[in-house]
Amino acid sequence: MTATIPTEIQAGLAGGQVIPYLGPGVLGLDGSTAVPSAPETLVELITAKVTVPHKIRKNLTAAGQYIENFKHRKTLVSLLKDAFSAAPEPTALHRYFAGLSLPLIVDAWYDASMAAALAGRSDFGQVQGVSRAEHFGDWVHYFHADGSPAEEAEAASWNLLLYKPLGSIAPAANFILSDSDYVEVLTEIDIQTPIPEAVKQIRSGRHFLFLGCRFRTQLERTYARQVMKRSSDLHWAVLPDDLTRNEARFLEEQNIRRIDMPLADFVRQLLASEAPRQAA
Repeated sequence: MTATIPTEIQAGLAGGQVIPYLGPGVLGLDGSTAVPSAPETLVELITAKVTVPHKIRKNLTAAGQYIENFKHRKTLVSLLKDAFSAAPEPTALHRYFAGLSLPLIVDAWYDASMAAALAGRSDFGQVQGVSRAEHFGDWVHYFHADGSPAEEAEAASWNLLLYKPLGSIAPAANFILSDSDYVEVLTEIDIQTPIPEAVKQIRSGRHFLFLGCRFRTQLERTYARQVMKRSSDLHWAVLPDDLTRNEARFLEEQNIRRIDMPLADFVRQLLASEAPRQAA
């Protein structure tokens, strides 16, 4: 554990060798956020509008499946659209990453803040996970910087790829959320079928930096493990507070070095170290 930022992270970000992997916890860095910033918050929001059995009221994927089964998939999507309908509010961290020469950013939540921070650039594109319940036969969809649909082959010409493995509110309201959504993905993820080819190519030899993420659930660990697969053998995660036994085991298995400090403190250090570099 460490309470300072390893110099390899700063150098790696500047050189495009460290890939940010963002979770919902980054949304509240600059204060309150208008959209849900945790699975627990999101499930409370949607179950306040649709009644689900008490035993699954705090389980996001199970509640999503119940709504999909008994109220229709369109109802679930409508609830998620409402939950993330507020205009995206990029944080200073989002803007910092948008200003770097990164080849890949992984953003594992449904908001559009990272894309909004990149809005001034035309050299990036998005690839988003999609629900096979809505897009039979597809694992992902590609989008240009302006949100228009793109072809997979076009990703090779983008300087930056924004990968949204769970989908996103924008530009097309794609959401991987219900149990059945995840069953589809998990059936194939060990052999990497749902992972975009461009992501597989870019990650090779690179390191990941996990920010605003936890690894408490099997889903969180599985997605992180499979996105990191065949990359480098060293990664970092900013993880304050006590770790669960599964989290500690996962960090050890994946050689993820823990940075034991509040995320806000880490970001302040990171941005402070960037100011002298820009001045130089």
